[in-house]
Amino acid sequence: MVSKEQNLNSPSTNRLLQEKSPYLLQHAHNPVDWYPWGREAFEKAAKEDKPIFLSIGYSTCHWCHVMEEESFSNLEIAGILNKYFVPIKVDREERPDLDNIYMNAVTALTGSGGWPLNVFLAPDLKPFYGGTYFPAEDKWGRPGLRSVLRSIAQNWQNQKEKILDSARELTEFLEKQLETKAEGAASLDETIFKEAYEHFYSSFDSEYGGFSQAPKFPSGYQLSFLLRYWKRTGDAKALEMVEKTLTEITKGGIHDHIGGGFHRYSTDQKWFLPHFEKMLYDQAILSRAYLEAYQATGKKEYAQSAREIFEYILRDMARPEGGFYSAEDADSPSSENPKEKREGAFYAWSEKEISNILSSTEAGIFNYYFGVLTPGNVSADPSGDFQGKNILYIARSLEETARNFGQTPAETEKIISDFREKLFTARSQRPRPHLDDKILVDWNGLMISALAFGSRVLNEPRYCLAAENSARFILKNLLGKDARLLHRFRDGEAAIEAMIDDYAFFIHGLIDLYQATFNPRYLKEARKLTKTMLQLFWDDKDGGFFFARADTQNLIFRRKELYDGALPSGNSIAALDLIRLGRLLMDKELEDKLETIFKTFSGQIRQIPNAYTQALIALDFALGPANEIVIAAETDSPETKQMLKSIYRRFIPNKVAAFRPAQTKEAEEILSLIPFLNSQLPLEGKTTAYVCANYVCKFPVTTVEELEKLLDAKI
Repeated sequence: MVSKEQNLNSPSTNRLLQEKSPYLLQHAHNPVDWYPWGREAFEKAAKEDKPIFLSIGYSTCHWCHVMEEESFSNLEIAGILNKYFVPIKVDREERPDLDNIYMNAVTALTGSGGWPLNVFLAPDLKPFYGGTYFPAEDKWGRPGLRSVLRSIAQNWQNQKEKILDSARELTEFLEKQLETKAEGAASLDETIFKEAYEHFYSSFDSEYGGFSQAPKFPSGYQLSFLLRYWKRTGDAKALEMVEKTLTEITKGGIHDHIGGGFHRYSTDQKWFLPHFEKMLYDQAILSRAYLEAYQATGKKEYAQSAREIFEYILRDMARPEGGFYSAEDADSPSSENPKEKREGAFYAWSEKEISNILSSTEAGIFNYYFGVLTPGNVSADPSGDFQGKNILYIARSLEETARNFGQTPAETEKIISDFREKLFTARSQRPRPHLDDKILVDWNGLMISALAFGSRVLNEPRYCLAAENSARFILKNLLGKDARLLHRFRDGEAAIEAMIDDYAFFIHGLIDLYQATFNPRYLKEARKLTKTMLQLFWDDKDGGFFFARADTQNLIFRRKELYDGALPSGNSIAALDLIRLGRLLMDKELEDKLETIFKTFSGQIRQIPNAYTQALIALDFALGPANEIVIAAETDSPETKQMLKSIYRRFIPNKVAAFRPAQTKEAEEILSLIPFLNSQLPLEGKTTAYVCANYVCKFPVTTVEELEKLLDAKI
């Protein structure tokens, strides 16, 4: 047996040292002879007749770190891997197309998936066995990696043909699952919304919010769907479920109460004990849900939650030259042992640490409000990461805290805010979690969209500037002259062919950025990229978008799916892009493509409609009612700003907005994109709003009061 010290001090390096991915670089000094995904590894497997050990993860994955330390730093396990297998490491965030294929394979084999994802492949890349986390040795009822490797190596020698047959059968099964056809498919109608709603109603946790027991993921797009269902039907329960869930998430330990933003998921039912990763896409999706809840209810606490997300992003996740970083790790060095990383070490507090920062009176108020206990407040702690530590959560309301300490709620709120600033300053001295600093086009597209939308709803220009900075960076560094995107930028290198998510999500961001700035460039780029997206990914035979381009090498098949996981699917966001661009540009062909998407996937949606809520959001827009709003005025007129405030103060999710400058020269660029605006002129030199519903326009209005009457009227 090799000791931990021997493992960690091993001087070995491997081919991953030449890669840009932070995750691959984390494994560059393993004794495992890792290969990146590519021809060299495939040729070795074929030439030496060895199976491939494919390990997929990401740099902020806690259990990936555990497996790296336990197994991939172990010289004996590395020796088995190097002798009998061709080991390949893949960053799932760089290659979601590969992760998508092999995750589905493991889910089909085992009934569940997750990261790290470890899959055994034949030399032709077809999978035959796999799982998620394997301990080094057999324990907890799980086979250890050492045992699995030895068993598969032996079976490869003695039963190779049987293994190859199994790999072919599994691949054929996975391919068959993907069959979708638009021809003869039934159209979807409003009844599908009720079916999805009823699932959420039946699974709703009325005590803590959300739609499961544990673990709980804050799936913001599900809440956005429920808000639209409430808007369409007036069903108060739909709004109640959204509000309860957002409120409990805000109160819970999943919320970073000191620095803003939200962790990846809660391991318990109460949103108390999170898995401490912070992902860029979660911040984007959740911020939109909070913004829409603010529009729907007018409650300032939802606006505040969105602001805190954005302030965290601008402070800690924004690259100065443009673009947003991908994620922050769950693990960081602990105060007790700086050489050892522990989950949540950056975020958890001992009661003593707080008393060293605040006075005894201040600490009393803070601890009462945030549930801080002297022995620590984490009862379920099997790994021992939180002994004597507290995860901050809102244990008592401001009103209860104020009463307990003889204050007004306003006084208590100000005091708590001041205390949070003190703890933020103290926390800033701690070693930060690892930052995955690669720039991903798809995740950036979601954040651009959220910030642009938030800049209108919250009337905060800084958010729009940050969104523009990211969009300009991507257009400059990740868009080729052939109008094709690349997926990832890091350390000066733009690389990896973009996938459907990159196009769909970035177009989504550009559409929102146009509506936040009315700069025609963003609409022009969105139109151009949509054309490219259709050329590269559209299935001319059966409809819908493939995940990867047809010329992507070394894929055993091309997936095409609508299912929403941690991220909404590329097809779902592309559907929303098509309807929004179709309405903005008056392009009927785009809406025809949208109709084909829904026919293609209608069978899947009807089976489990609640699994496709982002697609239902697009369908809600397509079925209407929906608004097309044009403001015609002098650029930057005060009346224009007031009208836009009125529009974005309201929850009108199914709308597009365009601006028609009064001066012909200023209007030339937007008129070349939307010729329809040529007749939308300011009346009598006044700022004029044209409100249309499904291409039918009402009488133009020139005052905010008249506009608000139109916006509030039933369409």
